[in-house]
Amino acid sequence: MKLIWDGTSRETRYNSQENILVMASGPLCNEPMFPGTGKFIVATISPLTDTFIDSNIGGHFGPILKLCGFDALAISGISKKDSLLIVDGDEEYINIIEAPVFGEDIDHGSLSYGNALIKWFNKDSLNENIAAVTTGIGACHTRFGIINSIFYDKRRNRIRSKQAGRGGTGTVMRYKGLRAIIVRSSLNRVKANNPVDKDGVSHAGSSLKKVISEMDPQQLKLSSCGTPSLVEYMNKFHILPVNNYQYGNHPDASAIFANVFLDNYFSKNTPDGCYFGCNLACAKGAENVSLVRGPYSDRQVGIDGPEYETAGAVTCMGIFDPQFVMEYNWYCDEYGLDTISMGVTTAFLMECIQRGYLSDDDIGYDLSWGNIEGVDRLLHETARGEGLGKICGQGIMRAKSWVAERYTTKRGIKKEDIIEELNKFGMETKGLEFSMYVTKETLAQQGGYGFALKGPQHDEAWLIFIDQVYKEIPSFEMKAAALKWFPLIRTWFNAVGLCKLPWIDVRHPEAASTDNPSQNLPTLEYYVKYFNATVGSQKTLQDILDDSERLQLLQKLINLRHGKGTRSSDQIPLRAMGPAYFNEYKDRADYYDSWLKEQLGENGIPDDPDVKHRMIIKLRQDAYQKLCDAVYREKGYTRNAIPLPLTLKKFGLLDDKALAILEDFGLNRIENLPPSDKL
Repeated sequence: MKLIWDGTSRETRYNSQENILVMASGPLCNEPMFPGTGKFIVATISPLTDTFIDSNIGGHFGPILKLCGFDALAISGISKKDSLLIVDGDEEYINIIEAPVFGEDIDHGSLSYGNALIKWFNKDSLNENIAAVTTGIGACHTRFGIINSIFYDKRRNRIRSKQAGRGGTGTVMRYKGLRAIIVRSSLNRVKANNPVDKDGVSHAGSSLKKVISEMDPQQLKLSSCGTPSLVEYMNKFHILPVNNYQYGNHPDASAIFANVFLDNYFSKNTPDGCYFGCNLACAKGAENVSLVRGPYSDRQVGIDGPEYETAGAVTCMGIFDPQFVMEYNWYCDEYGLDTISMGVTTAFLMECIQRGYLSDDDIGYDLSWGNIEGVDRLLHETARGEGLGKICGQGIMRAKSWVAERYTTKRGIKKEDIIEELNKFGMETKGLEFSMYVTKETLAQQGGYGFALKGPQHDEAWLIFIDQVYKEIPSFEMKAAALKWFPLIRTWFNAVGLCKLPWIDVRHPEAASTDNPSQNLPTLEYYVKYFNATVGSQKTLQDILDDSERLQLLQKLINLRHGKGTRSSDQIPLRAMGPAYFNEYKDRADYYDSWLKEQLGENGIPDDPDVKHRMIIKLRQDAYQKLCDAVYREKGYTRNAIPLPLTLKKFGLLDDKALAILEDFGLNRIENLPPSDKL
């Protein structure tokens, strides 16, 4: 984040020469004695949001880069030719060369290219001391291209992958002409970070591994089923996105519950995971899956996933077919496309058809809910930049403008009026598509999406389980406090190179006896001990939260510098707050009527369903604005979401660059603040 803050300006866009693509692992990445240490961050100025984006990714690339002696790579400039960056710790050299060419079928694919590249680099063999990051053809034609983290898994005897999926990091990488990066080191990975207190690291790691092995089988069962286990929970609690988040569950959802993938696709007897030493091992995979659609039909492939988010992206398009979930997963990875942005943008276009803003003639084929053939066709068109795929690949924020322009031309209606209607169900904020959770029943997760600095991504604030399912933050004040605390600790996990799932998805047995069970503080103590044992510090949990708050404030400054970050940027679509259209209210009328009675009392409820629907919307909108005010107070912001000078000063960020940004909002001096905004 600091590299991007220093090296870019408010004029920098994703395709600017000076834009920086950073891959950084953090001080705690690469320790098999502790679970979940294979993570690194990819960050840049996003093609979707036009401001800072980071994406959390696993695999072996970050750890091997550390073994080569580097905590981060920072790439700027643009190459005229496709290039390959090599960081070889064994031979002790760094080089940039013209990227090798293997043939069109391989070169267009991210997974295929990574497989061929590692074999080429290692003289036709594969081993676990080499890893790579690659992009595919989809990153050439869309704003939501991904970066695949490619590594060899000797247990499955094939190349596997994890993804930096959000915000178009792969698009930036490909625009720079960087086809791939390959890293190599044969150094032993255990305690390779040379921790100050090796015994302390071992003790913290063994304590967390014990909690995982005892508690995960009783809770989400991630070690056996992976994140698809969430599909059943989300469907049960009306959180699973169906038909562009119109509905939260579906009678056909059981067709893609975790047991279906476990019984028919996943390799039950093969140990899994994305890095050594993690006994949660939630990264699942399938072998020898025969593709039945698309340009590679009849090919047998290994598939990594699906994760819950990918399954949710498919239900968002009204599809409940496990084979299509697997194929959609593989093709998106091979093309280098974000499964979330691809699915949610497709679902937006499908609803434009449902509501009459687009017709089949506009598209050229059937793209109605649940139509696998139409969705499959659009996927391949998007990867190639053809037909409607040219529009889909731009993401929802830009697709809204295209739809409105076409509709206005045909109907003679003001474009602004159509945009206002499309904003109700265009599921993006700050230009980033929503991840896969229906938030109509959880004010906390509405804020989690709206206040997320990079856009509505659960990586920053995943509060839906503790709010809607566990009901552990029932009061308004608790929700507001959680919307400060959880983004801070989650940002810290990203900053130090750790996976969050062993903390947030495996509840410590002693957490229930604490004041805030949802924070899972007994487990967080292991992380603090691991950090201190590694780097030799004496930090407390509060020190760690302070470090993270400094990062959050710096990211807020970048957003403000790039024209986002005010209160208007935190507004979410109407559908994220409640039933945007009457059909959504009607589908759960009993629930919504009961909710209205809780808010207004028995005597305040009208009989007219249309009136009730409008009342619900108004109450939900008012509650969200009230939440904005409360969370901004918690964070030390003005009512317009601008950090107060004293807030920045507390964390050493009130320098000339920050003052220049505050000056744009008349806040460079405390005395210039309106009374209601003073600390």
